[in-house]
Amino acid sequence: MVRDLARPARLSYEECRKRAAEGAHRYWAAERPVRAAARATTCAAAAAEIGALTDRELLIAGAIAYWCEGGKSKPHRPSDRVMFINSDPALIRFFLRFLDAAGTPRTRLRFRVYIHENADVAAAQQFWLDVTGATADQFATPTLKHHNPVTARKNVGESYHGCLRVDVSRSADLYRRIEGWASASMA
Repeated sequence: MVRDLARPARLSYEECRKRAAEGAHRYWAAERPVRAAARATTCAAAAAEIGALTDRELLIAGAIAYWCEGGKSKPHRPSDRVMFINSDPALIRFFLRFLDAAGTPRTRLRFRVYIHENADVAAAQQFWLDVTGATADQFATPTLKHHNPVTARKNVGESYHGCLRVDVSRSADLYRRIEGWASASMA
């Protein structure tokens, strides 16, 4: 005996897309907190492995961070001066801790904000003043980047503070020490 099975009506393309999107939304609503908790657990365990840094470890890590993000002397542009730029406030704070461990007085530091001209320059300047704990007279006039409307920038809104450049005056000796620390760490 052959059974006559009625086929269900086919779904439209739009209905298929809608149901798939709803399913993905339900999946990620449940999965996102699980992944966030796993990420936090792993991060906390890794942080516990490191613990507090000794001054030696701070010099090693700081020299490597500088070698990755700081200005280096080039054959075509020789310059033995310490200049570090980044947009991450945690990395800027770490670099300042590194300079403290290296014996650099905070009075020898100068700062400059690099930011797009259509951003809130005054708020960014205040943000970096708060991050560094420096005085306003240690900050140079911000450098404004011209906005290119064709570019679809993601770094916009209240959370955008530009980049901060940290310059150390009279830093040729410190630069050479950083170069030595970095090369010894990478050897």
